[in-house]
Amino acid sequence: MSDLPRKAVTRTAKLAALPIGFAGRATWGLGKRIGGKSAEIVARELQQRTAEQLFRVLGELKGGAMKFGQALSVFESALPEEIAGPYRAALTKLQEAAPPMPVRTVHKVLAERLGEDWRELFLEFDDKPAAAASIGQVHRALWEDGREVAVKVQYPGAGEALLSDLAQLGRFARLLGPLIPGMDIKPLITELRDRVAEELDYGLESAAQRAHAEEFADDPDVVVPGVVHQCDQVLVTEWIDGVPLSEVISDGTPEQRDRAGQLLARFLFSGPARTGLLHADPHPGNFRLLPGPDGEEGPEDWRLGVLDFGTVDRLPGGLPETIGVCLRMTLEGEADRVYELLRGEGFVRETIDLDPDAVLEYLVPIIEPAQVEEFTFTREWLRGQAARIADVRSPAYQLGKQLNLPPSYLLIHRVTLSTIGVLCQLNASVRLRDELADWLPGFLPDQQDAHEQHKADDRQDADDPRDAEVRQDADRGDPVGS
Repeated sequence: MSDLPRKAVTRTAKLAALPIGFAGRATWGLGKRIGGKSAEIVARELQQRTAEQLFRVLGELKGGAMKFGQALSVFESALPEEIAGPYRAALTKLQEAAPPMPVRTVHKVLAERLGEDWRELFLEFDDKPAAAASIGQVHRALWEDGREVAVKVQYPGAGEALLSDLAQLGRFARLLGPLIPGMDIKPLITELRDRVAEELDYGLESAAQRAHAEEFADDPDVVVPGVVHQCDQVLVTEWIDGVPLSEVISDGTPEQRDRAGQLLARFLFSGPARTGLLHADPHPGNFRLLPGPDGEEGPEDWRLGVLDFGTVDRLPGGLPETIGVCLRMTLEGEADRVYELLRGEGFVRETIDLDPDAVLEYLVPIIEPAQVEEFTFTREWLRGQAARIADVRSPAYQLGKQLNLPPSYLLIHRVTLSTIGVLCQLNASVRLRDELADWLPGFLPDQQDAHEQHKADDRQDADDPRDAEVRQDADRGDPVGS
């Protein structure tokens, strides 16, 4: 395997081969059908060949191409089974592995960033990568103090490749549509491109991981490995063993699936409330199912290991309270109040008038998991939702086109959809209402009442003339009350 291909013309040609290859195979399929082969068999072979090419090209290029493939992989649950089947294996591979960069390149980066004597920092270093991702790969090692560590090494030229790939994929967005039918690809590519700088900055990543590791240090359900060392292009963190979520998806027991799903939902909603950060890359390759602290293997003892904090959304106040209030009002059938909230937050533009009851009818099926004590997430359920919204003949499609997604909610929306996609891949039964009640601001009435009282107190303080006098005294430097 050669180094990461960096010449724009080389990468562009490889990416262009995806839609061109699809068109060529479609012609091949037509010839097969004319030759007497059944349409069903031809379609299956066509999808299989496309899936194989997709993994090969995106995996070899890494960079933005592989990041795009990983983002797609969590949405396969929404695709019809005849399409999803061939893609599932190929896209799932992108969640865990990709062709590695040469050992000489890894050593060169470590020497440049850690110094020529970098080996003295490790008691052992495994040259064979334990995992390969979109902009770097991970090696297992023993740190100088004896701790097992994961050493993430960024690919040379990763930034250039990432930007180039996503720019090219944006140009090909319309042609890439047939690869994943029913998915609007261009907004996904745009959002990935907007996150490039953060993804490449291991300093930001280490800060986000440290914040999570400190907050979840004694948590019985979630494990975040601590940061050991960080410098440009190299990040060293504690190593955690466990079953990759992709393996739980493919071979896990019902108990493992349910526990993993419950903990994933818990982490999604508790993370912002506890750290002010939203882990924004929830594909299965970033999660592990671990035994209990003392090696307990009971379903209630399993913990969720969380990796890769390269992409986060900064939410100092946690998830917006509007989400919780709107969800609660929708469950209670308060069409007018839901509509008022959505318009106030910019989900409904000022120039558009919609029927509040129609908006409520659009939302209710989507929030079905929050309507019951326990909900089983399935691919069939997600496909049904996707089909309802994507069918150009349906009222849901027509209404959905008139709704707007404010920029501040873009990443929250994608992370939520991605997490739901993973829950459906797990086929997990999850008590989602419990997590919403514990962690989502505004979901319970008393949470909203407390918040509104707090805002009222703030307004009263601001309007109190005595406070104004104190502020004026402070501005003049006078002692308060003198």
